[in-house]
Amino acid sequence: MHRLAERPTLLVDRAFHYCPGCTHGIIHRLVAEVLEELQLADRTIGIASVGCSVLAYEYFDLDMQQAAHGRAPAVATGIKRFLPDSVVFTYQGDGDLASIGMAEIIHAAARGEAITVIFVNNTLYGMTGGQLAPTTLLEQKSTTSPQGRKAEREGHPIKVIELLSTLAGPGFLARTAVHTPAQVLKTRKAIKEAFLAQLDKCFALVEILSTCPTNWKLSPVESVEWVEKQMLPVYPLVKLERSDDGTWLKTQL
Repeated sequence: MHRLAERPTLLVDRAFHYCPGCTHGIIHRLVAEVLEELQLADRTIGIASVGCSVLAYEYFDLDMQQAAHGRAPAVATGIKRFLPDSVVFTYQGDGDLASIGMAEIIHAAARGEAITVIFVNNTLYGMTGGQLAPTTLLEQKSTTSPQGRKAEREGHPIKVIELLSTLAGPGFLARTAVHTPAQVLKTRKAIKEAFLAQLDKCFALVEILSTCPTNWKLSPVESVEWVEKQMLPVYPLVKLERSDDGTWLKTQL
């Protein structure tokens, strides 16, 4: 029998604990595939955040470190500076990175730390019950905004890529999605480019639009449709690469 696909060697043979329809499993696989392809496993250290992805270290066959809520970029900075030949990545959700860890990600990016950040945006605090996050859309209902988010009350959604693009430190920024096979392939390419950027001593971040069927109270199929119809107009898919003269080269994905 000819196998078309196999589990990446950098993922342990264990079932994911994520909810049905959640795309954390897809993103884990893409990270593992890229590190395997680039033959970086023996140099790589991953930092797991607090949130749905808190158990990422249970799935990657890599050296992994747990960080306190929002502090993954600070922990990654320390590891990278102590072990400069290592390849370091953080794996963070939007509650972890864009709320409690906003200061850490901004300053790590401003310093141009040579790390890769995998940022999973599902517009909510997923693990703790679906509370409003900085990325929650206007009019989107959450357990702490049951009437829908209002700009005059909770403010506007924070667009992390656009925010970090105002800084001089980052070398590679991208926003991708995994709601269709074509977008999964584009996300894989962006993750690979983000690790290659780290090898070029650049700060790199890939924001990946993800689903949360449980807290969105939608089926898995309805969730991918919601990403297409509701998230993409607010969070356009884009890649920003720093040119030699310091300006951004922008590509719509």
